Order: sequence, then C-alpha cells, then structure tokens
Amino acid sequence: MANYTPLPKTFASTEAMAEFVATLSGEAVAPACDSASSQGGRMAGEAALAAVDPVAYGASRNHLDGAVTRLSPYLRHGILSLDEVRNHALAAVADPRQAEKFIQELAWRDYWQRIYLAYPDRIWNDVEAYKTGFDADEYDTALPADIINAQTGVTCLDQFITMLYETGYLHNHARMYLAAYVVHWRRVRWQAGAVWFLEHLLDADPASNNLSWQWVASTFSKKPYIFNLDNVAKYTGHDINTRMSDNRILACSYEKLNKLLFPNLGPVHG
Repeated sequence: MANYTPLPKTFASTEAMAEFVATLSGEAVAPACDSASSQGGRMAGEAALAAVDPVAYGASRNHLDGAVTRLSPYLRHGILSLDEVRNHALAAVADPRQAEKFIQELAWRDYWQRIYLAYPDRIWNDVEAYKTGFDADEYDTALPADIINAQTGVTCLDQFITMLYETGYLHNHARMYLAAYVVHWRRVRWQAGAVWFLEHLLDADPASNNLSWQWVASTFSKKPYIFNLDNVAKYTGHDINTRMSDNRILACSYEKLNKLLFPNLGPVHG
C-alpha cells in the first residue's frame, strides 16, 4: 500500500501558500498574488455579500470602476450559493425590479451550469460553426507568446493581461476585450484562450468561462463580438491607457474593423 504525506491546510500568508502550490506544480517562481483581492473563506464571502448594492450595480456594472460585486470566486468555490445571493439582493431593495439586472447576471451563471450538465461536450467543442467567414481549421491552436507575456503592443490589453496575472480577477468587459482580441484579431481558437483564463482566474469555472468565450467567438452566438478603442475608453477609468497612439489597431470604426477582421462577411459587427 502506498504511503501518502498529508498536505498542509494552513499557511502563514497568501504568499506562503502560493509558494507551496508553485512547488507542487513544478513552477520555479510562484505567480504574483494581490492578497487584498483574494481573501477566501465564509467570513470574507459574507462580508463581500453584505457590501453588495443591487441598485448601484445595475447602474454602473458595465464600467470597470463600477459597483461590481466580485462575488464570483465565492460562488465558484461554493462559499456562497446563488440562492442566498439572490435573496440578499431582494432584501436589499424596496422594489424587486431594482435588483433585476443583478439577478439577471445570477441567472446567466445558473444557465451556463445547466448547459454544462445537460451538454458536457459543449464545454470544449464548438457548439456551432464560426460565423466569421473562417472555418475552425483556419484558427491557430496555440496562444502567441506576446499575448502570454503581456507584450502585444496594444497597451490597454497588456494592462488587462497584467491585471489578470497580478490579481486573478478581471472585470467582465476586460474579459470580453481580451477574448475578442485573441479570437478575432489574432485568429486563435477560443479553446486556447479559455485554457489561459482557467489557469489564472480565481473564479475559473469551465461553464461560465468557456461558454462566454464561445459567445465572443460566435460558436455559441449569432455573430462575433468585437470592440473598438472608443468602447474601451467609455467603460474604463483613468488608470487604463486608451491613447490612440498606444492602441492603434483598436482605433477604428466598427465598419472598418468589420472589413479588416471579417473580409468574407458583409454586415457590420459590434
């Protein structure tokens, strides 16, 4: 019978835990970790839930500096349940309609999970064909090194990649921007990007993550999702560089981007 050595369950700090996990995974250096943004446990989850303002969320959720909740890691790891989060949101408002946007996002999470349970093969396989004018075999299967190293030359995207590595978190809009860039600008299969996110996000969930990548790619939606620099500037704060000179490939109208990215298609996508 094999002998197993019990793994430690407590650590002096988040950094010490990261170092230990790095030794298990064979990594030479533990990834940078912003411990302030990654407190785990039931008490931290309850504190995050208590701070949720459904009304403010509904008004500003699309902005990177909006009243987002950051509850996703607690939901992903079973520390909080969708039911208790929904009940908290309803109890926090005078009219249930004030919590509608917030509860809709919870419903999306539940929907992704139900798709995963009913059709597990859809998590790693294209649900439908790409609607980009290109076949799946025209996309690369590996993520380019410049993306992995946050050296794409598109400054706002490099900032998002760095944020992903340092915090294990990205606002949903930043996730969509990176996914669209990977799939449509660089023509890389969504699966490669999905793996990349799963390796770094604290809330990494195959259902929400992979099906969202498919939505961006157009293999689980009616059209590909793209964005331009004006959109990034609209939803980000001053800490994100949206100067045209540093993000030139994004500084186009949707009509021009459509022609550049999808030369075999006619309608504008955006």
